Amino acid sequence: MNKSKELIINRCFGEIEIGESASINRRLTMNDINLFAVMSGDVNPAHLDEDYAKDSKFHEVIAHGLWGGSLISTVLGTVLPGPGTIYLDQSLSFRRPVMLGDVLTVKVTAKEKFPETSQIIFDCECVNQEGKSVICGEARVIAPTEKIERFRAALPNVRFNERGRLRELFDAADPLEPVETAVAHPCSEYALKGAIEAADAGLIEPILVGPESRIRAVADEYEIDLKDYPIIDVEHSHEAAEKAVELGRNGKVQALMKGSLHTDELMKAVLHKERGIRSERRISHVFAFDVPTYPRPLLVTDAAINIAPSLEQMRDIVQNAIDLAHALCIEQPKVALLSAVETVTKDIQSTLVAAALCKMADRGQITGGTLDGPLAFDNAVSIAATKAKGIISPVAGQADILVAPDLEAGNILAKQLTYLADAQGSGIVMGARLPIILTSRADTEIERMASCSLALLFAHHQNKVKL
Repeated sequence: MNKSKELIINRCFGEIEIGESASINRRLTMNDINLFAVMSGDVNPAHLDEDYAKDSKFHEVIAHGLWGGSLISTVLGTVLPGPGTIYLDQSLSFRRPVMLGDVLTVKVTAKEKFPETSQIIFDCECVNQEGKSVICGEARVIAPTEKIERFRAALPNVRFNERGRLRELFDAADPLEPVETAVAHPCSEYALKGAIEAADAGLIEPILVGPESRIRAVADEYEIDLKDYPIIDVEHSHEAAEKAVELGRNGKVQALMKGSLHTDELMKAVLHKERGIRSERRISHVFAFDVPTYPRPLLVTDAAINIAPSLEQMRDIVQNAIDLAHALCIEQPKVALLSAVETVTKDIQSTLVAAALCKMADRGQITGGTLDGPLAFDNAVSIAATKAKGIISPVAGQADILVAPDLEAGNILAKQLTYLADAQGSGIVMGARLPIILTSRADTEIERMASCSLALLFAHHQNKVKL
């Protein structure tokens, strides 16, 4: 027998005396409420919507049926009488609201026995941490007549995929003034609506650059209110890209936003030697992911711009990601340089590049972050994997930034996080004179808004650094 597991032993009908009682204690958590909602389909806003509960007469009446039935049933089914009990009936009176964080003591007491049917009526009472009665009533059960001993079943560790890290970007951006943003060729529903929604949220002040007749036609078709946002009329998408970049080069806007033109078309204008907004740094794309199974925001680079970056280009890619992390108030981001293995191997080029980047950081050629690599993906994000392999590292298992060795790896990683790990991602292009928001038809509203929040946060951070 496995002595490490807890035995639950019942009390047979003949053993139970009138007046015998048993109790358990339990604190109400949000997980309890969410799990009950998932299992029952009860999405009553008085239970799940804190704002509604506070503003309504319910005043945070979070749970009655949840604990009134289930916790009493728990005592009867596992303690007294215990395994083998058949629950027949209950009559409960709910006297007080149960609040989030309340600790209930649930007690059952044998009140009356019926030998011919092995039935027992129990008095049931739940009191909160203040000793006030919350629930009272009776329950009728058939008590077991044979002794049963069983190990307590190990319940699965149910984890809810909590969202919120992208919304934290909105909170951080909320007190900041919106940035003037040139929106290049917003001639589709998702592109135009994304820009206007971001403007309505106070994230950007859009200047719409594209064929005015097409922009207004899209607005009319999809009932998008353009308000008084300025429109710069140009004929084609490539002209829209060039004009948007011109506005950035002349200091008229602090960010660019891709509309319904192709990314390459906008990047061509951005990188033009004479008329672009390139800096001394290589441009790169940085995703900011909210991964439900990871305890912190996760930046991934580069999954969109650089196909097979050189060592010098990788240096810029890493520095761009660190700079964005600083704008997100991650003071010393932990940077994991990814490869297939965690040891430097001459036959795997990415391990050599990772080792060189770490030494460059030691020499001050990369600043503001803590680098380590090469690291395999599991070693970068899992403390358990790190311990199993005996890796001693200030980054392993707790990376803030994942640096892919090339675009293929980065793109595959980003899409795996999105479609297999239920991650939500926002992203911007870094390394130019101003941040560039890349939107996609596949982006959700929250992802588009989060990308605009990234640009807003970085634009304001950029201004601080210049000062």
